[in-house]
Amino acid sequence: MSHKPAGIGLLLGLILVAFIILKSSLYILQEWEQAIITQFGRPVGTAVTEAGLHLKIPFIQKVRRIDKRILNWDGDPNRIPTKDKKYIHVDTTARWRIKKPLLFIQTVQSENGARTRMDGVLDSVTRDTISSHNLVEAVRNTDAILEIARERLAKAKQGEAPGEEEEVTGEIEPVLIGREKLSAIIEKRAAMELKQFGIELIDVQLRRIAYEESVEAKVYERMISERKRIAQKIRSIGLGKKAEISGKISRDLQGIESEAYRKEQEIKGEAEAIAIAIYGKTMSADPDFYEFTRKLEACKKAIPANTKLILSTDSEFLNILQKK
Repeated sequence: MSHKPAGIGLLLGLILVAFIILKSSLYILQEWEQAIITQFGRPVGTAVTEAGLHLKIPFIQKVRRIDKRILNWDGDPNRIPTKDKKYIHVDTTARWRIKKPLLFIQTVQSENGARTRMDGVLDSVTRDTISSHNLVEAVRNTDAILEIARERLAKAKQGEAPGEEEEVTGEIEPVLIGREKLSAIIEKRAAMELKQFGIELIDVQLRRIAYEESVEAKVYERMISERKRIAQKIRSIGLGKKAEISGKISRDLQGIESEAYRKEQEIKGEAEAIAIAIYGKTMSADPDFYEFTRKLEACKKAIPANTKLILSTDSEFLNILQKK
């Protein structure tokens, strides 16, 4: 009977040891994780990237878990001179992930080490790229403002002398590369350098660009002045077109009035001819009646309205009225 408790204790001990060994042999990887197995501090085998339950040698091997999600990097704003000697503060951000876990832990060890490397690489590449291009390339992405100016000038001009469009739009510096392509250049150059650390650079963006306080006011004044000159030129072209249209309208109106007067005179001439013909027929038909009506018309024109006349018996007017 005394051997039974000892046997139970030994069995429980074996179960406990087996559980500890099994627990040390198994590990679980989540969907966002990948792992490198190390033995006595040195990596062994290839990276484990499949999520789920995996085995390792208990006690001897350890699991080095590495994130495989897309990670974020934010650089510190740097004061950088452009090619045209304008000092600006550039704030850069990037997205990256660990592409080769084994190479990653052999070179930079951890995410903190990776960010330290990225600080040096991205800041250096950004500085070199920005300083090799004019300010306008980092500030603007396209020549949209030039296209708008050309379109408005073309609509306003319509027949103006050639060359005025270039005179106005030439005041705005054209974009040859643009902000997006500049970011792509930075990304391409930095990706080549970070590749040796097992890092895949996904995207780089110039998040914010700020002028130096000493030149900010001058830059804004220049931008305002450029746009005012363009607006003034468009207004002057518009006023010229207005005067041209007004002149054309005036000429057309004079032509219409002249044609209307000519037609009026033609109609009046035809009417007078018809009246003369009627008078001629009337006179030939009854000359006495015609003479009588003409004398009445003469009296009507000679005597004002509401006039009282005192006529003698030998007055010509009285004879006309009494004549039958």
